[in-house]
Amino acid sequence: MYLNEFLLVALVHLLAVMSPGPDFAVVIRNSVGAGRQAGLTTALGVGCGILVHVAYSLLGIGLIVSQSTWLFNLLKLAAAGYLFYLGVKALRSRPQPLNSDVPAASTLSSRKAFANGFITNGLNPKATLFFLSLFTLIISPLTPMGIQAFYGLYLALATAAWFCLVALLFSHARVRQGFGKLGHWFDRLMGTVLIGLGLHLVLSEWLKRGPQPL
Repeated sequence: MYLNEFLLVALVHLLAVMSPGPDFAVVIRNSVGAGRQAGLTTALGVGCGILVHVAYSLLGIGLIVSQSTWLFNLLKLAAAGYLFYLGVKALRSRPQPLNSDVPAASTLSSRKAFANGFITNGLNPKATLFFLSLFTLIISPLTPMGIQAFYGLYLALATAAWFCLVALLFSHARVRQGFGKLGHWFDRLMGTVLIGLGLHLVLSEWLKRGPQPL
């Protein structure tokens, strides 16, 4: 009975999760810089971050956040601040001597890698709007809560699976070797990308409104 609705949810989510964003940048950076385990752990963190959005969407809190300008802007600032933090750390990367064709993985604990993915996704205001739209416009309010929870679990697992594939690809020895030729400049490039994404979050509201008349 709910198969058509589920397929629509899955399709919309697939298109959304494959579009580049903060999650994509963080998974790639950790996969290339710290290796396969760090990349996969980051991907799992992103997947668990999805559960945060699912939880407040089911509880209706997402609607409150989206309708409260100051609260939503606060979420944007928190997300931008965390992206700035990750970006600045990457920009401070220094050259490291390579003793092999494949660059040595930098030290990144599983806890930090998971936190990178979880916080980046959990604070993403675009994800807030996406899940709010998903649970209000696509998923019928008549759909039982248990079915909606199943949708949410699927979305978390599908997101984790997608980014695990990304992590496996970018942590492959040949791929890491290719990026490794850029040395610390790759880390600085990813830092610039993360800071740019943070600036986009901060400026998006102002750009949407346009300059105000004096």
